[in-house]
Amino acid sequence: MKRVVIKVGSAVLTDKNHIAKERMLNLVTLIAKLKSRYDVVLVTSGAVAAGYFALKLDKTKQIGKKAIAAAGQPILMTSYKKKFDIYDIDTAQILLTEDDFDSRKRTKMFQEIIDAHLQNDILPIINENDITSTPEQLFGDNDQLSANVAHAINADLLVILSDIDGYYDKNPQEHDDAKIHKFIHYIPSSALETEATPNNDFATGGIVTKLKAADFMIKHQRKMFLTSGFDLSAAESFLLEDVHTLGTLFVQEN
Repeated sequence: MKRVVIKVGSAVLTDKNHIAKERMLNLVTLIAKLKSRYDVVLVTSGAVAAGYFALKLDKTKQIGKKAIAAAGQPILMTSYKKKFDIYDIDTAQILLTEDDFDSRKRTKMFQEIIDAHLQNDILPIINENDITSTPEQLFGDNDQLSANVAHAINADLLVILSDIDGYYDKNPQEHDDAKIHKFIHYIPSSALETEATPNNDFATGGIVTKLKAADFMIKHQRKMFLTSGFDLSAAESFLLEDVHTLGTLFVQEN
């Protein structure tokens, strides 16, 4: 069975410091459908955004963000559990840092844990471990974390569900004639060096971190699909019907 990693960001999962329940349910419903065709691993953001409602500390300060994340992680996982229970899907939580990919022993350990979950029909839900790690141990965004996870577990495809429909030829917020690239085979270094510009107060990336994730996947001969997490019809069409309607596929040129 093919293996796919789904990554969803804070902008999709949360709304006004609350879990966006309908959007989360739509995501869970999609994953339930995908499980008949793929081994699915979910990489999720949202702990800091969910925790901020319970604990309004200064998230720009390291301890404040860690405390908020610690409060938000169980809120996030509880929300997921309630919705996956609708489909009788069991879940497991895995928290990783960049260090987990730098040690063969640690990488092998989480690879085997994820394999064990998938073999027993349990959905692994992965997030970055903001709480006990130092800034040097973190990717800093779940886009790059998800790409590293996809490579480490030998996934066939990474799907990033975002607040944008795909990768445009110019900024669609500034240009009405902006067009989505359907395929990207190469990302110039200049595009990877621009400043991250997240569209959400609790997001950490923006298009730049998605391009860095795509660049990583292309260089490791893997595919990445970037599409909307607000309207999942393009993701469902691509993943279940093999029809590419909207979104950008990053893939090595043949």
